[in-house]
Amino acid sequence: MKPAAFSYHRPASLEEALVLLARTGNAKVIAGGQSLGPMMNMRLAAPAALVDLNDLTEMSYVRDAGDMLEVGALTRHHQVEESELIRSSCPLLAQAARTIGHYAIRQRGTLGGSLAHADPSAQLALVAVTLDAQINIVSVRGQRTVRASDFFLAVMATALEPDEVIRSVCFPKATSQEGTEYLPFNRRHGDFAIVAVATTVTLHEGRVASLRLGLSGISPVPVAYGALASQFAGRTPDAAWIAELARAARDAVAPEDDARIPAVYRKELTETLVQRAMARALERAQG
Repeated sequence: MKPAAFSYHRPASLEEALVLLARTGNAKVIAGGQSLGPMMNMRLAAPAALVDLNDLTEMSYVRDAGDMLEVGALTRHHQVEESELIRSSCPLLAQAARTIGHYAIRQRGTLGGSLAHADPSAQLALVAVTLDAQINIVSVRGQRTVRASDFFLAVMATALEPDEVIRSVCFPKATSQEGTEYLPFNRRHGDFAIVAVATTVTLHEGRVASLRLGLSGISPVPVAYGALASQFAGRTPDAAWIAELARAARDAVAPEDDARIPAVYRKELTETLVQRAMARALERAQG
């Protein structure tokens, strides 16, 4: 199939792009096009105009911002995966990026595009929520910052207004004693995960100083289980601790039944993945 007719704009600056979005009704931003393109071809999306950001190379970067790492919205998935600064300062982000689709997709897809698309099983959305990332948004009306937990509203629905663009995302840096793991389960390589786990654990004198746990595939948006994770801090992380955490995660999720994937399967998968992911994160934390 072919997309419905649309007008095409390729601005030379972010300011020009924002003006176009403000003036053009029913416009969509495109950068990688890995999700929007197929949706338009299938007539699941029919924007009146496309605003192509590919000339805005200044929005592709990774910067040290003190205790945060700022990543530009047009940074490609393969750049996130391969960045030495991300690997050393925010390894969970790099781990997740390397599981996105296939190599060709990672060459084109962008961080901002993935978050704006808001697929409930998307890797970078889960990482953003798990790490409580800050999403920097801009329009002709000004700038604002939204926490990732407030950004995702429902399946493919976000807090972005029609005239707004994600400019960058700030992720907290990992500490020297922090171990991380992103672990998805999918039936075929390149598919979105049925369930995915993102976790970080920090140790101090053999005990859990802090713990993060995020899950996707079990609700319309990725979820960070902060309250649950806090219950397991302060303890010695042995095999029994991992198993107890995994059971608690299984009991905490409430996925809907699916014609192909029963809810009980997702719950059992959650327990298995949390157990495996936490074991790997602890190995990294212990050095």
